[in-house]
Amino acid sequence: MDLEAGISVRELDLIAIVGAGRLGTALTAALTAAGYVVRGPLGRDADPGDATVVLLCVPDGEIAAAAAAVPTGPVVGHCSGATGLDALAPHEAFSLHPLMTVPAGAPPSVFAGAGCAVDGTTPRALDTAEALAAALGMRATQVAGEDRVAYHAAASIASNFLVTLEGAAERLAATAGVDRSLLVPLVRAAVENWAAEGAERALTGPIAPGDDETVARQRAAVEERVPDLLPLFDALVAATRDLAAAAR
Repeated sequence: MDLEAGISVRELDLIAIVGAGRLGTALTAALTAAGYVVRGPLGRDADPGDATVVLLCVPDGEIAAAAAAVPTGPVVGHCSGATGLDALAPHEAFSLHPLMTVPAGAPPSVFAGAGCAVDGTTPRALDTAEALAAALGMRATQVAGEDRVAYHAAASIASNFLVTLEGAAERLAATAGVDRSLLVPLVRAAVENWAAEGAERALTGPIAPGDDETVARQRAAVEERVPDLLPLFDALVAATRDLAAAAR
């Protein structure tokens, strides 16, 4: 059974997953469902045995120590978005960062369709990362070590910061007696429009046509009802005006 990267499941006969958190648990289930022989998820001090590939699903600050505990021989990978491959030295190393949130109890199909940042210190290591991504149904793209922090910051803006922003909208809406659920279709439509058209074409609301009077009234309402959110509102207005200007 040859995968897109040219490595067969048989050649990657045994994969050890180190780290029993949500990601390690989900990857163990998903790779098993994809036909791999998987040992794990293992504790951080567990012996990977005769595994040909060891995948570390541990916090960034613990990657180097976990890698140091792996005997020389297998190809060793990590799942960090911001960490380079030097943390895995002296192993032949790769990275596999699913661009997807993984909730507890996620099904094996959770990774299907997601993006995935990969890299490798050797062609074989990179092929290993690409083969695993393909088996999980992810779209792999190579992100070099010097670009990883910028890539990870972009992912944080797209995911984490979006949740923070929606939390702010939820708080302000609650002061008007509007439940969060009423905002959900609007948020989904905005994200779908951005996905289809890009930021400049997807922008709507009073800033896009230059309705400064409405924006000023909105600002006054924020200042009155949730004043701690005013700096965030002002920063977003400024950034949105720049985006609207670029779209004109």
